[in-house]
Amino acid sequence: METPAEPRARRLFGGSARALGDLTANPFRADRDRIVGSPFFARLGGVTQVISPVGSGLLVHNRLTHSLKVAQVARAVAERLNADERWRDLLDKLGGCDPDVVEAAALAHDLGHPPFGHLGERVLDRLARQRLGLADGFEGNAQSYRIVTSTEIRGAATTGLDLTAAVRAAMLKYPWTRLDHPDPHPRTMDPPPRGATPPPDDPESGSSKFGAYRTELDDLRQAREPFAGRIPDWQQTVEASVMDTADDIAYAIHDVEDFYRVGVLQQGSVSAELMAWQRESGHFRAITDAALATAARRPGAAIERLRRQLHRKDAWIADDDAFAAAVEHVREELVDGLLAMPFDGSIEAEQYVARFSARWSTRFVEAITVTDQPSVRSGHVLLGCAQWHEVQVLKFVHHRFVLARPDLALHQRGQARLLGTLVEALWEWLLDPEEESRLPRRLHDLVELAEAELHPRIPDRIGRARGRAIVDFVAQLTDGQAVAMLDALSGRSGALWTDAFVL
Repeated sequence: METPAEPRARRLFGGSARALGDLTANPFRADRDRIVGSPFFARLGGVTQVISPVGSGLLVHNRLTHSLKVAQVARAVAERLNADERWRDLLDKLGGCDPDVVEAAALAHDLGHPPFGHLGERVLDRLARQRLGLADGFEGNAQSYRIVTSTEIRGAATTGLDLTAAVRAAMLKYPWTRLDHPDPHPRTMDPPPRGATPPPDDPESGSSKFGAYRTELDDLRQAREPFAGRIPDWQQTVEASVMDTADDIAYAIHDVEDFYRVGVLQQGSVSAELMAWQRESGHFRAITDAALATAARRPGAAIERLRRQLHRKDAWIADDDAFAAAVEHVREELVDGLLAMPFDGSIEAEQYVARFSARWSTRFVEAITVTDQPSVRSGHVLLGCAQWHEVQVLKFVHHRFVLARPDLALHQRGQARLLGTLVEALWEWLLDPEEESRLPRRLHDLVELAEAELHPRIPDRIGRARGRAIVDFVAQLTDGQAVAMLDALSGRSGALWTDAFVL
């Protein structure tokens, strides 16, 4: 008779026995192997992180390399916390912090990211809600969870990757659905947790960020069962908190590397912004929000807006002295350090980037602590105050000097139009009764899966199933596959036999 699995190691299907293809008896390492062996993981090499690597001629991060680095940081953090006697009892009390669980969750956390990065996520959410009538819309984290529990196939009788409860719970940065779980929903809290606030353009639509669609709610509940009574229903597990913090660290450091490599980050503009605020911080702090808005283009004004935003959203940790020290430290390391030598592809330049990344990674990892009483807007695992502010300033540099660029906006508007046209073309194809037998097989399977998930009495069940299948299908494409598929559907492609858009 099979021994029942330990609650954290329990899978949705079966007990603790090894499945065909598992090369290790450790269930959490087996989860890691299942994730890495998935085609959804491989496709991340063709998905934009922030800027597309296509045609750049230089190495920039994609979703695959980003996920690998998040996993590297997350495992280092977990191992460090477990080795520190100060945290052992608390970690056990909160539900555990296994390095294999943390690494597996980090590798899986971006599986659901659609083509073109966060832009694709926003566009698909709008199309799903407004064009396809899906109340849950689209959310990258929820899509990652859907992949490992529903749309990925492992074996003839298993839907999803059949991951352990601990790893699935560790994937849940936002352990709630968009609208109604848990009850009361975290978006009604004051203040709400990070991500739980509704989007400003549609305040009745539910949380902006959420970890699972309603179709995966039972899976979410089973994943969280071992942590009942240890942490609130809306709070991340410790392992999810480690993964989330590692994601922040990797994002803050490695995106700066990318923008430096492609020549987008210029020493003069970054220096002008940071040093202007340092010289005139007293003046900036004294003026009203309205006056600050009128001075939007003045050097120093943007980072002053960041300081005020941190006080509004994160009063639990925002500190003016720590913020000023963070601006100074970033200025020294970035303006007087990395950006002082333009990247030319030389060995020396590569070594300079590597040292910059290593210094920041070590600084952040060594500053992580554990608390048993976190703020509503924090997890149990968090950066020290100084390092938390430094992450915010590094992210600011990325937003101010890359994401706000008109040339990037031009490129992204084209990508948004492409996704909209592709969704519309697939919808028309699904509605054509004469073409049903010639649908892409994957799309046909996704329609059947979505139909089976919906209750027969749900209004417009077939239409909603088709909408969800289209979203699932498009979200599984790489950037290049999305472009190639639209070219084919638009009659622009001259290649008849191609696998460019087959997952």
